[in-house]
Amino acid sequence: MRKPALYSPSARSGPAPVPGEPAVAAPADGLAAPAPVRGRWRRWLTDVRGLWVALLLLAALLAASVWWQRAQGPRALTQKDIDAAVLRTLTTQNLPSAAARAAAKIRPAVVRVESFANNRKGEEVEQSVGTGVVIVDTGLILTNLHVVQSAERLRLVFADGSESGATVTTVQPQNDLAVLQAHTLPDDLHAATLRGTGDLLPGDQVVAVGYPFGIGPSTSAGVISGFGRSFRAPEGQQDIENLIQFDAAANPGNSGGPLVTMDGEVVGIVTGILNPTSHRTFVGIGFAVPIESAAAAAGLPPF
Repeated sequence: MRKPALYSPSARSGPAPVPGEPAVAAPADGLAAPAPVRGRWRRWLTDVRGLWVALLLLAALLAASVWWQRAQGPRALTQKDIDAAVLRTLTTQNLPSAAARAAAKIRPAVVRVESFANNRKGEEVEQSVGTGVVIVDTGLILTNLHVVQSAERLRLVFADGSESGATVTTVQPQNDLAVLQAHTLPDDLHAATLRGTGDLLPGDQVVAVGYPFGIGPSTSAGVISGFGRSFRAPEGQQDIENLIQFDAAANPGNSGGPLVTMDGEVVGIVTGILNPTSHRTFVGIGFAVPIESAAAAAGLPPF
């Protein structure tokens, strides 16, 4: 005998009646009747408990992570981290050039030197404009002898704009050097840092700061071209020996100013430019007295 076909209960079939509860009649359209209210509350409570369990588990994981990081302490920087930070700075920041940094360091010690004399009518006129550099913060200043020679009055203009008279205290004619003492000092006078020339080489970068043609302070940059040069200015009576040759632009008015390294340290005092013609303009060769000689003129200890 054939058995009747068995079927799975239809999704549309209503739930089986619960003993002791009234049966719920199926709707006329054949759709399932709504779930009892008690079943809804059970599902809602189950969902809420699951959400709280998930939140508590997440909080526990977060707390464990924080504890682990504190227990391990701050991570030590590696060379790779440092290199990456430096590279990021170099690619995102516009840093000043080495010449700009050198000029900024020496500029507070650079002084405009003006000399005055009386003309035939007895009127005071400006005789020359040159440059000086403060080497001791008591107001001791190095410049060229030819800047102040035969002057009847000297006036200094410091980096902050303040002015002072000055007296020549020492001269060193063989090196065209003069040492001045300022009469009045600015409130915050900066002295330059001096550096010996013993380890310098041709090709080392240098900066000249001064008042070419009275304009300044002006900065020019170049390199040391050589050592042990000799030079005689057109108005000079003798050769100046053992000079530094450099190619940073210099012109009348730069005389007496500092020649400095990229660290802003003075290695020489600009004293002259080569003029193959009668025009007193720069043609690419300048000369500076080494700071060893200049310091000796000021009575400073040798390097």
